[in-house]
Amino acid sequence: MKDTPYGSIKDDWEIETLKDLCVPGGIQTGPFGSQLHQKDYLPIGTPIITVEHLGENRILHQDLPRISDADKDRLSRYIMHNGDIIFSRVGSVDRRALVRDDENGWLFSGRCLRVRPDKSRIDPEFLSWFFGLEIFKDYIRRIAVGATMPSLNTELLSNVPVIVPSIPEQNAIAGILSALDDKIELNRRMNATLEAMARAVFRQWFVGANDIGDWKESSLEEIFGKKRDCVLTGPFGSHLHAHDYREEGTPLILVKHVVDGHILEDRLPLVGDHKLREMKRYILEVGDIVFTRVGAVGRSAYIHPRHQGWLISGQTLRVRVPDKKKLNPRFLAQIYLEQSFIEMVEQNALGTTRPSLNTSILSSFKFVLPPIELQNRFAEFAEGLDNKVQQNLDESRTLASLRDSLLPKLMRGEMQVKDVEERI
Repeated sequence: MKDTPYGSIKDDWEIETLKDLCVPGGIQTGPFGSQLHQKDYLPIGTPIITVEHLGENRILHQDLPRISDADKDRLSRYIMHNGDIIFSRVGSVDRRALVRDDENGWLFSGRCLRVRPDKSRIDPEFLSWFFGLEIFKDYIRRIAVGATMPSLNTELLSNVPVIVPSIPEQNAIAGILSALDDKIELNRRMNATLEAMARAVFRQWFVGANDIGDWKESSLEEIFGKKRDCVLTGPFGSHLHAHDYREEGTPLILVKHVVDGHILEDRLPLVGDHKLREMKRYILEVGDIVFTRVGAVGRSAYIHPRHQGWLISGQTLRVRVPDKKKLNPRFLAQIYLEQSFIEMVEQNALGTTRPSLNTSILSSFKFVLPPIELQNRFAEFAEGLDNKVQQNLDESRTLASLRDSLLPKLMRGEMQVKDVEERI
């Protein structure tokens, strides 16, 4: 083994600078602001990705701005090719995504940097996985320029050292890691399909139904009166402090953990057991709904059995249905996921620079109230889909944990691909 900036690697592996592994001009900044303005974006056309579209090694396809064919021709030097790797140039400079077949021909914006590997020298998939090493991310954050807003440039990125095994070893390592990642992506797409099915049935039954005119509109306050704990604000800062967090404890849900109807389980703060008795009223039960209260208001997530006993934070509200003979909580959770409801929440939120909700606002929102028998039929259908979604999420978490544990070992040659293949 020999020493490198990333720890010890196999003796027969090399360390080379990134610029020597790329095609000429392969490390490039996106178009400057004077070349492309937000007013140039269109609802149809060729997608152009920004920093916000860089997921963990994948480009996110939601809410993509687009440009005209004329602008695409004018900015043709910023067109992405299959195998390119796109970096965030400002802010979260350790974020990157590999360009795949689906994104071939798209463009990248001025807040991004493009890396175009020389495929005769290095496997693009291998290189992108190398960029996913935590020790590489630490390295790139250290060399970034600026304290308040870190940034990269082509010179900094060109000179980063890269671990380079033989091409066959690169292919094998990338193959193992990408196979795990592809299964995770397949699960994500399956879940998107299942959730689309729930939305479609909900709209067919409760939005486009013939007898909807016979159903009255109501609100939580009208159905249940002013029950104190029907809508509950999480603990204020004076009740819960950072020094109450522990390495082991009960997960605490912040705004950033409530996304697309799900509770994200990455980097959840853990509240120590010493605090639980005092936090009893903020403990979640199955069927509760967590609602974001500040900032990105309007996001919500239904609480499944795996989240029972977790805690809400002061950044969130908790909705609990006190009488399930009047309102089915799974039906209510689906209402909260409808875009029309989210827009209504955003319009009624308090404040302009930092929108916020309170219990009174959420309690007063109106929604159509169909017969409880129909609500229950929908809930039974939706919970069947929910179970499949949760199974896929569980499998994906296991695969992600395996992938992330294998990554540094494979990248330094501590573990052979053949040994990994025997394990999985």
